[in-house]
Amino acid sequence: MADTSLTNPPTLHRLAAINPRALWNAWIPRGLFTRALIIVITPILVLQIVATLVFIDRHWEKVTRGLAYMTANDMHLIMTLYDRIEDPSAYQSFADMIGQTLEVQISILPGKQLPAPINAGMFPVLQDTLERELAARFDRPVWVDSVTFDKYVDIRIQTRDSVVRALFLRSRVSATNSHIFLSWMVGTSIILLVVAVIFLRGQVRPIQRLARAADAFGLGHDMPDFKPSGATEVRRAAQALIVMRNRLAGQIQQRTAMLAGVSHDLKTPLTRFKLQLALMGDGPEVQDLRNDVMEMEHLLDEYLAFARGQGGERASMIELGAFLEEIRANAARKGTQISVDMDGPIRLRVRPAALRRCLTNLVENAASHADHVRLAAHSDGATVHITVDDDGPGIPTDQLPDAFRPFHRLDDSRNQNRAGSGLGLAIARDVARGHGGDIMLLKSPLGGLRALVQLPV
Repeated sequence: MADTSLTNPPTLHRLAAINPRALWNAWIPRGLFTRALIIVITPILVLQIVATLVFIDRHWEKVTRGLAYMTANDMHLIMTLYDRIEDPSAYQSFADMIGQTLEVQISILPGKQLPAPINAGMFPVLQDTLERELAARFDRPVWVDSVTFDKYVDIRIQTRDSVVRALFLRSRVSATNSHIFLSWMVGTSIILLVVAVIFLRGQVRPIQRLARAADAFGLGHDMPDFKPSGATEVRRAAQALIVMRNRLAGQIQQRTAMLAGVSHDLKTPLTRFKLQLALMGDGPEVQDLRNDVMEMEHLLDEYLAFARGQGGERASMIELGAFLEEIRANAARKGTQISVDMDGPIRLRVRPAALRRCLTNLVENAASHADHVRLAAHSDGATVHITVDDDGPGIPTDQLPDAFRPFHRLDDSRNQNRAGSGLGLAIARDVARGHGGDIMLLKSPLGGLRALVQLPV
């Protein structure tokens, strides 16, 4: 049997499964400020790295190599003069002369041997350069210590019967002002970065205000202090948002005013019908006509509520527990067996009348098809979940998408004797979406239908 592990190795499958776009989206920051900051920081960081590498390569190494070359020459001169001394008593005068002339501290260590090599650590440039230059001039053992002393570099050369030790000033051996260049470079970069952050925040702040205003407008909240600001493009987008909101508000007001006029015109003959029916007595035919007039009036109110939506109501902060208790009390007065379950106190900014209409529609819809209704609410910190459960027959899964269609009634799965316009769920969802949330229909733990209202905190 052929070995397929060679043609289809697991590693290749894993690599093929990696989506570069998904990987990029997972690592790249989401915020505009962070992305813009990266755009600013990356060139500065690359410039710093390139400048540092060029400086170390061109300046540090060349200057250090030149200074090490001159130090090796001085040491060669010192050893040449040392080899010419015949009287050991002249060593001291020789050391004094070298110290006055070359500013190098000389000491003769009779009978000594060179120590073990020194580890120069992470930056061995000076150590290696000195050792290389000294090794090129001497055929004797050489020992260099550029780490132990801060101000000196210790160079030792083995002779036949002693060790010549020379302490050179570090400023003569290596470039000591390099930190000034690096400090100026880092300091300037930090200043530029701070200035960039300040200016970027000033440019991003109008965009953030625009996003908050768009969210508020979408939820129906008013932001009277919002004004276009920032760059020209941001101002144009903000102005377009204000124009769009005013246009939508005008259209809603026009539609509401038109339907209010239609409602007023239709209610006038309905009122005359009711007055005439009141004068006709209490016969069975008259009672049927009264029921028809009441149903027409109810349908007209539902049409007007659906067209009005949330109107011009302003949002305010409510305590959800008391709000749901009020809805429960209103439903209980109509004979509905309803309970309320709250998961702690919840404060929410909503349009009270619109949300009351939404939840009342859901409760009445549940009560008309079930014996018991349960109203519950809990919050996960970002979203408030309000559930309306009933123990009725429920709705078939394939008909759930049609439940929110305006003027659509699911009479086959629910009570066929219920009067209504089929706008209750449509109005409820319109209100929930107007608050930035939504409504979902699910299977209830009570056996019937669950209406889940999700509203952002």
